[in-house]
Amino acid sequence: MNAPLLSVEGLEKRFSIHRSALDFAIGSPEGFLPALRGVGFRIASGETLGLVGESGSGKTTAGRIVARLLEPDAGRIEFGGTDWLALRGAELRRRRRELQIVFQDPQSSLNPRMQVGDQIGEPLRVQGLARGKDLRERVGGLLSEVGLPPALASRYPAELSGGQRQRVAIARALATRPRLVVCDEPVSALDVSIAAQIVNLLLELRERAGLSYLFISHDVAVVARVADRIAVFYLGRVVEEGPSREVTGRPLHPYTAALVSAAPDPDPLGGRRRIVLAEGPPDGRNPPPGCPFHPRCPIARDRCREERPALQEVSTARTVACFYPGELP
Repeated sequence: MNAPLLSVEGLEKRFSIHRSALDFAIGSPEGFLPALRGVGFRIASGETLGLVGESGSGKTTAGRIVARLLEPDAGRIEFGGTDWLALRGAELRRRRRELQIVFQDPQSSLNPRMQVGDQIGEPLRVQGLARGKDLRERVGGLLSEVGLPPALASRYPAELSGGQRQRVAIARALATRPRLVVCDEPVSALDVSIAAQIVNLLLELRERAGLSYLFISHDVAVVARVADRIAVFYLGRVVEEGPSREVTGRPLHPYTAALVSAAPDPDPLGGRRRIVLAEGPPDGRNPPPGCPFHPRCPIARDRCREERPALQEVSTARTVACFYPGELP
């Protein structure tokens, strides 16, 4: 990939664990939970990368670090040819217009006391991009762009449906005409039919505005619909990455195969065999030796219990961290 829009290398992040509010106040953690362990990925201009994995796999942490809502303990991020983590103050504020985020739950990401139009227009005011009549016109245009009538600008979030609120959140993210949008589980709080509409809207906006997405979800089927490439997270690491159709059509890592098998099967005769994993994910504070997936893996062998496989390229644009890739159908 030449000159990626976003390049992430060696991202590390751990969170302190406190037994009580008092421990948190005096700064004495009981321990630390590693959320990211040397994560790296790239996104080209106009491309969508999907991050998939179970809850606690680290995918949301990675997205929030990219959006500069969290700071990493180690690693490097380049965005648009700039050292993204080195930006501070006014320069960071100015460059934030190029990278926006859409959160999982629009109910909590929107201010219930502010009118919809004010919330969409706030990024434009903060960045000094529009005022007065121009601001109102641009807000109306953004509402139309996401399929909502401009008259909704005077409404409050509580007066809207869940799907409408998420469209408002998307309009707010688009207000500054960003180059990259981080979508953090943007449809998981919606019912199936509304979620499908939001996914289609995101695809239309990508084509219309030339957007790039970092699309985060636990739902492989949704990610396969949106993403050009998929990176599979497990216990804070990327265990497989490749083109979306290849990863979902021929998964190489057993964990990926299990995720794909759990997706709804469009075949009415049930042609897909469900892979049921033996147990839940291990404690991230004390991961098992060797491959961290081996206690749950149906094809684990002695080597898996003793050595941790590195993420290696196995074919063009395909990488996997497994000693026996593709053995689990």
